[in-house]
Amino acid sequence: MQLLPLGRMAGMPAGGQASSGYLVSSGGTTVMLDAGPGTAVGLSAALAGTRPDAVVVSHLHTDHLLDLLPIGKMVLNQRLHLDPTSGRTELAEVPPVPLLVPSGATATLREWAALFPVTSNPVLDRAFELGFEVVEYQPGDTFAVGGLRLHWRLLEHVAPNCGTRLEAPDGTSLVYSGDTGVTPALADLAADADLLLCESTLRSTDRSGHGHLTSTEAGQAAQEAGVGRLTLTHFASPDPDQHEWHRARAAEVFDGPVGVAHVGEVVPIGALAAATGPTPP
Repeated sequence: MQLLPLGRMAGMPAGGQASSGYLVSSGGTTVMLDAGPGTAVGLSAALAGTRPDAVVVSHLHTDHLLDLLPIGKMVLNQRLHLDPTSGRTELAEVPPVPLLVPSGATATLREWAALFPVTSNPVLDRAFELGFEVVEYQPGDTFAVGGLRLHWRLLEHVAPNCGTRLEAPDGTSLVYSGDTGVTPALADLAADADLLLCESTLRSTDRSGHGHLTSTEAGQAAQEAGVGRLTLTHFASPDPDQHEWHRARAAEVFDGPVGVAHVGEVVPIGALAAATGPTPP
């Protein structure tokens, strides 16, 4: 299993870096976790004309989903072909990509796509019907994508946010927090995971009720869960010195390796990590 960050910024892109988006690959299966603004470009480069096997959205905030529409059009375009006889655009016998979203999101996504009609070719307006197969999940649900098993747990955020646990057949596992404040549910979801990909938005504890973590709180969750390693993401600043500050704070409370998500840099997980050696912070 391996992780490829496509974006790591909180709120909106900054410093030439995209918002949240990550590719997890294992045994020929690739799952995209969140699709924040700027991640569609990285996805197209990483997959080189192919497509993810599924896309997961943690919660309905724009910094985690704004590129869903262009990605949906990308995967829809891969299903379309021009019939040379009739001149009509037809769908190839390729299934849509599962888009796994929180309960209630389907209507919102279709209304969003309808705001920008392509009147000369209306099939392109159906990204959330023909490009994606939208599947709504509930906390506690499981879903199989290729050889990966996905499981969701409700965490602590102003918009309902589920953390995602991905498990491979060999037992390798990654847990992604999405956005969350302090909650025991995060350590429960991440118990004994090989890697916890965790938000690290704040420098001081969130008192607003919005739901974000400091790097110290992310490290404490990793320690409680007994994960193999911790990778921090969802930063408020693009400044690498700030990222190192967050990494150092997490390392004070977590006994394992602590790294920072770097866009375009692969993070090996489980047996692959053991074979390739330690990843730099």
